Amino acid sequence: MSPTSYRTAPPRTYRYVEPSQRTSTDVIRVSTFSIVACDSSARELGVAVQSKFIAVGAVVPWLEADVGAIATQAWANTTYGPSGLELLRRGVAPADVIAELTRDDAHADQRQVGVVDARGHSATYTGAKCMEWAGGVAAVNFSAQGNILAGQAVVDALATSFTSTSGVLADRLIAALRAAQAAGGDRRGKQSAALVIVKPKGGYAAMNDRFVDLRVDDHPDPVEELARILELYKLYFFKPAPEDVLDIDTALGREVVEHLKRAGALPEAAPQEFDCAAEAALVRFMHRENLEERVREDGRIDKQSLAYLRSFGA
Repeated sequence: MSPTSYRTAPPRTYRYVEPSQRTSTDVIRVSTFSIVACDSSARELGVAVQSKFIAVGAVVPWLEADVGAIATQAWANTTYGPSGLELLRRGVAPADVIAELTRDDAHADQRQVGVVDARGHSATYTGAKCMEWAGGVAAVNFSAQGNILAGQAVVDALATSFTSTSGVLADRLIAALRAAQAAGGDRRGKQSAALVIVKPKGGYAAMNDRFVDLRVDDHPDPVEELARILELYKLYFFKPAPEDVLDIDTALGREVVEHLKRAGALPEAAPQEFDCAAEAALVRFMHRENLEERVREDGRIDKQSLAYLRSFGA
């Protein structure tokens, strides 16, 4: 893939039209910044987006596990999502996907799209009539783009933060949104944000590929609200890292029993030792608190579940 490069649009005046005054010729534009990204080692594909537009997550992100991710915005053509994924499924390269999507689109000069495939190949496109500042950058494993932005620094921040942040893909995408917002973001303001990540059997109980699917549809600080919800989501649905799993020894077992009693999961008269009854009570507590994805049957507990248990009655 060629080195990181920008494609920008020339200046264009933006005219906002109140919903009640719109006519058939008035365009509702998903003016926003987004990043589409791939973590091939984890088999994860993601889209993160923020906009001064209600429920941006209902329009921009399109993903399929082991295939690719697409963000369609500006005067968003939502057919780019399923059509682009079909092309990626057939092995078409991201740059060629964009060429195919825009070729017969009469309004291609007002579209913006970013594409990444499951191998980390990427491409971005900004139509010549997208409203300033508009542009994008594509490099290995990601494509970042935006329109009606405070300036090029917003897209720079998306790219730099994503490539310099460690951790899981969800954390890197949130970091990118935060950095872009700090650089000025959408010059009209803030309203909604979304984070979607797919991976094979990554969904609830491994029944689908929807690993993360979070939306903040209308909020004064949508990126920070999205980050807050992600931390809750990680508690309930992410698997703990191996280094976060603890053996329930004698001392920890007694502590767990005390917390279970305080949480009403064990009777006060129950033995102090972490016996079979206490272990069963811990499992019931985890299910009661929607932590079933963290239930273990090996006499161990992860740090996040323990912290949650400790918080009861604190």
